[in-house]
Amino acid sequence: MSATKYTPRLVDKYRAEVIPALMKKFSYKTVMQAPKLQKICINRGVNGAVNDKKLIDVAIGELEQITGQKPVATISKKDISNFKLRKGMPIGARVTLRGEKMYEFLDRLVSVSLPRVRDFKGISDKAFDGRGNYTLGVTEQIIFPEIDIDKVTKITGMDITFVTTAQSNEEAYELLKELGMPFKGAKKENN
Repeated sequence: MSATKYTPRLVDKYRAEVIPALMKKFSYKTVMQAPKLQKICINRGVNGAVNDKKLIDVAIGELEQITGQKPVATISKKDISNFKLRKGMPIGARVTLRGEKMYEFLDRLVSVSLPRVRDFKGISDKAFDGRGNYTLGVTEQIIFPEIDIDKVTKITGMDITFVTTAQSNEEAYELLKELGMPFKGAKKENN
């Protein structure tokens, strides 16, 4: 009896649909030239973490529920007296997703979480950095179904950065659009 290895739905979609679409659009000579998603970095600053250390634990717990992976606390690099901040204090949480967990998170983000945003009309296509990476700001952590709204004490946001192997903003835009990211100007061909 052979065990079949699980592959996320978006990995199959990437291989079957995204690569051929990108090769056609940018006329790559080989499949290896097609850009791919390397990692997704989720970063979350915690307001008030200087005064209340439990807020960091809450942020780490929520990020772990959302991603299924243990986040690490981000540490301040320098003293800022106006904010009562000392070097080495925890001020946020971050996690980097790769492989299967990355594709699973992207699938849940696109199909479940983003549609739960109030008055959602698509995400901006202006947040590319010129090197093929895209950063999406989420204002409320409660859009993720893993978060229990009754247990949330403070609504906070997070930055989600998609790191790709694309060489330009246009390549990265097409890659993310083909993977299902709902950009504002993108037309839905299936509907």
